[in-house]
Amino acid sequence: MSVEMKVFSSREEWLTARDRIGGSDAAAILGLNPYTDNQKLWEIKTGKLVPEDISEKPYVKYGTLAEAPLRELFALDFPEYKIGYEKNNMFVNSKYPFAHASLDGWVKDPDGRVGVLEIKTTEILKSMQKEKWKDRVPDNYYIQLLHNMLVTEFEFAILKAQLKYSYNNDVFLHTRHYKIERSDVIGDIELLKQKELEFWQYVRENKRPPLVLPQI
Repeated sequence: MSVEMKVFSSREEWLTARDRIGGSDAAAILGLNPYTDNQKLWEIKTGKLVPEDISEKPYVKYGTLAEAPLRELFALDFPEYKIGYEKNNMFVNSKYPFAHASLDGWVKDPDGRVGVLEIKTTEILKSMQKEKWKDRVPDNYYIQLLHNMLVTEFEFAILKAQLKYSYNNDVFLHTRHYKIERSDVIGDIELLKQKELEFWQYVRENKRPPLVLPQI
């Protein structure tokens, strides 16, 4: 089989193995990551820049700690799916040696089809952030789903998103679920594959790619 799942014994081993394009990297290649650009990603992948350790930032810690209970809630709310998860997992695909995918989980539907499970938490602080979630998946998360389907070859992807609002010292939580069928986005997956291949060629040649500015 072309797809293999590796499970590392520690987070440190998992971090060391992330030397390819991961799901959270992919949007920067297309200029669809609001926080970084493709040249900074290239500097990281070529060892010229050490990425900032953001693991202790409050919003990152919250998302990390919330992942397991949100996965359990998904299993309770959608009992028709069988849920799988392994800590420090990494999927690789011999067809795409430039990429890897680490999943928040995977699901099997009643027909036996397997899909990606992605879990996101975000705090809505500005109206602009709210607008990005209006009737759609934000671009950077959509690209991450495409990347993960590319690597795993799974048939669909489900995003469980918890949107958190604070108002007058009260906290309001709004949960959304988005399902994307691979067959509906095969053209987008193919385009992403080509863009990742082009980017990885710049990495291999140690040649800085033309700047793609983030689209805010």
